[in-house]
Amino acid sequence: MTAVEFIEPLSHDEGVKNATDLFVKAFGEEPAGVWGAPGRVNLIGEHTDYNAGLCLPIALPHRTFIALKPREDTKVRVVSEVTPDKVTEADLEGLKAQGVDGWAAYPVGVAWALREAGFDQVKGFDAAFSSCVPLGSGLSSSAAMTCSTALALDDVYGLGYGSSDAGRVTLINAAIKSENEMAGASTGGLDQNASMRCTEGHALLLDCRPELTPLENVSQQAFDLDKYGLELLVVDTQAPHQLNDGQYAERCATCEKAADILGVANLRVTADGIAKADDQFQALKETLDALDDETMKKRVRHVVTEIERVRSFVRAFAQGDIEASGRLFNASHDSLAADYEVTVPELDVAVDVARKNGAYGARMTGGGFGGSIIALVDKGRSQEVAQKIADEFEAQGFHAPRALAAYAAPSASREA
Repeated sequence: MTAVEFIEPLSHDEGVKNATDLFVKAFGEEPAGVWGAPGRVNLIGEHTDYNAGLCLPIALPHRTFIALKPREDTKVRVVSEVTPDKVTEADLEGLKAQGVDGWAAYPVGVAWALREAGFDQVKGFDAAFSSCVPLGSGLSSSAAMTCSTALALDDVYGLGYGSSDAGRVTLINAAIKSENEMAGASTGGLDQNASMRCTEGHALLLDCRPELTPLENVSQQAFDLDKYGLELLVVDTQAPHQLNDGQYAERCATCEKAADILGVANLRVTADGIAKADDQFQALKETLDALDDETMKKRVRHVVTEIERVRSFVRAFAQGDIEASGRLFNASHDSLAADYEVTVPELDVAVDVARKNGAYGARMTGGGFGGSIIALVDKGRSQEVAQKIADEFEAQGFHAPRALAAYAAPSASREA
């Protein structure tokens, strides 16, 4: 039996020192500052963001730290502790979408996106990254990188958007554009909003309807695990996690087509209509009967019911009904497995083991096709449940999982 690896977050001082030391080693001078942004875990509301739905993420205590210094020219040089001896270079002048390969596309793409948005004062920079957000885990290591970069560039180039919640939406848009257009990895905005707008001790209820203003589309919901004697266990299955292989885009397109057939702007309109119906089951049946394609019916059923599960979870947790909260986790995963078809065997096994070992509820989190699960467990039981999952993974010949304990942490900030 192999002991499960538990990933602890970097302390503030460790993150600042690691990023600064790498910067000095790579570029031979001190950075202008260090900034940090968290990964995120979504409590519930999966694949709803691009359907104008509801999501409920929290920021993780695990952060990406960036040490950065602006340049006078348009050259960008970036280095990561993953490959500390390899500095990647790009030039913002004349740069086009998908003009940068590999991981560097994410930070370079943020500067490119800001310039595309008319911020001509943004020029090149040197940057070094240190992170404890697990890569490829579905915990938004990419958003932690793009958001920390956006906040750093906002600061050193005096854009003035990082100091207010509404202003941060401009930086979020640059981070989203970087992922979608420079890195070619589709994202609906949940991850970047969480990394930039979550507050400590709260989950971010994110309403993705496009007609809402930045001040209207979020509300902070108390998420105090200690109050109820709970822990949120996160298990990274280490199953390969890829969202840029067409599966994500395919589901987006299916949902968009379904909305067209139903004669609505997006599936949120459908979900809200069903929620207001006297007989919700009949309203859902009539909606699905209007669609001929069986796969499309399943996708729509997931989105509509998942949006309602977010509302129900917010109410249940606020009332301290942990049993109901757990049941909603379970229903969400089952829908993602059967109707949205984005789970893999590792995710399903991890969820099953957690449920059998006392979790109130467990579900996959993130885009799926690999990545992580979350489980709501009694305080002090995370290590035990994670070990049970690791033992089952070993028995089935899966890669060894990693685990961490999550709580609602603060959003992106200047660290030094």
